[in-house]
Amino acid sequence: MAYDELLANRIREALSDQGQVDEVKMFQGLCFMVNDKMCVCIRDKDMLCRIGREQAAIALENDNCRQMVNGNRVMKDFVFVEAENLQKIKDFDHWISLCLQFNKIAKLSKKKKNK
Repeated sequence: MAYDELLANRIREALSDQGQVDEVKMFQGLCFMVNDKMCVCIRDKDMLCRIGREQAAIALENDNCRQMVNGNRVMKDFVFVEAENLQKIKDFDHWISLCLQFNKIAKLSKKKKNK
């Protein structure tokens, strides 16, 4: 599992004023959970943004990002943003803002029961 530690620190700082923030290893990287909901993740040097289906459709038309595909399944709430599109503070802040906006209305995932 490889991820950019500098990007992780930028995300930690950006989320520092949020209530509950947890870091969980998943998607071959590191995910930041805000209020028990997946918000933003890092894989390698890219940021995986959970921004919702509608905003993702807009972003895919207007921004430098790509849809997340897990196996054969398109994950319509998620887009990957490449590292070169996160260098400017305003661009990074834009994506974090979209993630936090969606986090407010995102549903909690169902907890898996241990057998």
